[in-house]
Amino acid sequence: MLKRIGIVLVLLVAAIAIGLMVWEPLAAGRAEAPPPRAYDVAIARDRFGVPHIFGATDADVAHGIGYAHAEDDFETLQHVVAMTRGRLGAITGADGAKTDYVAHLLDVRATVARDYAGQPADVRALLDGYAAGLNLYAERHPEEVRLARLFPVNGQDIAAGFVLRSPFFTGLENVLGALGEGNDLPAERALPDAPNVTPAGPPEIEKGSNAWAVAPSRSDDGATRLVSNSHQPWRGAVAWYELVVHSREGWDFAGATFPGAPYPLLGHNRTLGWTNTVNRPDIIDVYRLNMAGEGRYRLGGREIALTRRRVWLPVRWGPFVLPIPREVMASEHGPVMANDRGHFAIRYGGRDQLRMVEQYYRLTKARDFAEWQRAMAIQGIPGTNFIYADARGNIGLFYNAAFPARRPGFDYAGILPGDRPEAIWRGIAPWSAVPKNINPTSGYIINANHSPFVAAGPSSELRRQDFSPLLGIEEDMTNRGVRSIELMEAHPVVSQATLEAIKFDTSVSRNSWAGRWFEAMLALDPQGDKAVADAQALLRRWDWNYDGQGPADALAVLVLREGNRWHYPRKEQADPRVALKQSAEHLARHFGRIDPPLGELLRLRRGRVDLPLDGGPDVLRAMALWDVEKDGRLAVRHGDSFLQFVEWDREGRVRSKSINPFGAATTRPRSPHYADQAELFVAKRFKPTWFDPAELRGNITRAYRP
Repeated sequence: MLKRIGIVLVLLVAAIAIGLMVWEPLAAGRAEAPPPRAYDVAIARDRFGVPHIFGATDADVAHGIGYAHAEDDFETLQHVVAMTRGRLGAITGADGAKTDYVAHLLDVRATVARDYAGQPADVRALLDGYAAGLNLYAERHPEEVRLARLFPVNGQDIAAGFVLRSPFFTGLENVLGALGEGNDLPAERALPDAPNVTPAGPPEIEKGSNAWAVAPSRSDDGATRLVSNSHQPWRGAVAWYELVVHSREGWDFAGATFPGAPYPLLGHNRTLGWTNTVNRPDIIDVYRLNMAGEGRYRLGGREIALTRRRVWLPVRWGPFVLPIPREVMASEHGPVMANDRGHFAIRYGGRDQLRMVEQYYRLTKARDFAEWQRAMAIQGIPGTNFIYADARGNIGLFYNAAFPARRPGFDYAGILPGDRPEAIWRGIAPWSAVPKNINPTSGYIINANHSPFVAAGPSSELRRQDFSPLLGIEEDMTNRGVRSIELMEAHPVVSQATLEAIKFDTSVSRNSWAGRWFEAMLALDPQGDKAVADAQALLRRWDWNYDGQGPADALAVLVLREGNRWHYPRKEQADPRVALKQSAEHLARHFGRIDPPLGELLRLRRGRVDLPLDGGPDVLRAMALWDVEKDGRLAVRHGDSFLQFVEWDREGRVRSKSINPFGAATTRPRSPHYADQAELFVAKRFKPTWFDPAELRGNITRAYRP
């Protein structure tokens, strides 16, 4: 036995040595650092540790953003940078290698190499400045660097992060996951059990958010109001990071960003603001290739060779990083994946371009509605709704997407014939074709990840018949969407207090899918099962509200989560009996009863902080996903995240307030700002944004230059 083990160890060491000899030449090269430059930037931390970054130029500010964010979350930033280089697997192992494979499949670096030099000079300066900020932090803190040769990074690395991550807010992970597993591709493009291939988080994450905009005609005091209520993971590569920026070039903005982005991605400046909610139009098409032999496919009477490349995926295994070879393929349609069912090509709106990098920046610099719309017309951001408001009282919903310029005659919801050249669309629909609901007569706009045809109340909606079915506009309705309209219609005049009460509403509408889901459970025949009968009896006492006050709230939260597992991903409805029984069994097992208070079940846990929560999945006080911990409690990890209320008064003066679930120091447990916002978040209270530097002066706890 010992001899056999020794032989295995020798073979393993030999394999590792051979692998390293192959891999090291591929990984040894360092990227070029951005051109040297002296940056004029200062960082002021407010009482909650939020960085306020001041620079002479916008590029100086971007440098400060990179450095400040690294101070608070260098771990995640390294993951993002490694991802853009196809080296995430070298840090996180097999899961990261899946993302690295996708980066190669989409040929992200080739897109950047082709288009980067053509970006405007101010955009490249911004990207380089941000990269230089990360490099400076890495140089000063070498003990925190996780991966050799990861630094320095440059502007192309930062741009690559946008190219890689953007498609995953449009559902690309579902298609890639299904093709990788050899699963069916149903028309709705939502697929069960897809592996985690997305840099935007695990596939089960329900990319959600709520948003409201209220015009002066609807408000009680003539103000314009905007509510940003994003639902993102509370940690990781797409967790929000709050910041405020000011430059002497006129860049003034308060909002939040993701790790790896050199500017805020949503929030407000002095005259306008916006927020985003994920939308799910069908902008991804899949083609079954007609193969003509090894590595060749038929297209319009021609035989064409697939483009094939061997790539190496670094995978951490204990103390070693092993290179794993994989092949990536492409056709004229787009990237190609093969499984037991054949070869499939993928084409999606907004692919193979870098325009989103400039677009986000121009949005933050816009000073009026016309400028902002010109930035939107760049059409670089492939998906997500934009909900807009400004100091002049304009509000609007923009169902933004890179809609493919499809030709009629094909079923784009199914698998397309890969040998028909006319099925391969070129380009995207013009900005004029994008659905927009601007300044509705109702005086309000809402969205909660549902159809754009329900956004402003019965008298002010867009008409479905005005838009081509080839756009693939979604028809989904969430409970949050139904409930938002109900609440806004119930208040002819909306005050600040009313809007806050609406945002924190914890109710389920009987008119929503969730209402029908609960009715199905109450209608079950218990068939002599006491557990089912007892759970039904408790649910009949429920007040349809997750406010933590009723005895059935905990059971109802678990039941709603089981419902949302099938409803949001557009799967077939689950068995209500199984969902009800399993939910009751969880409570009985861990609490000895099926009616514990909701706050004992649903928790905000971070370090030593352990606080009760209310709300639940698909309600406006969103607690969407959680980790089931050893004690049976549910530690929320996804739901209400960065929350910002913005107001422009009658004179056009802006003020805002915000809150996050934890704190600014995302991965720094020893920081006083690791969880210092948690109690406010649980209590549904806010902190000032201190957007005006004059207001900030008395609330600075630390000021320094990087």
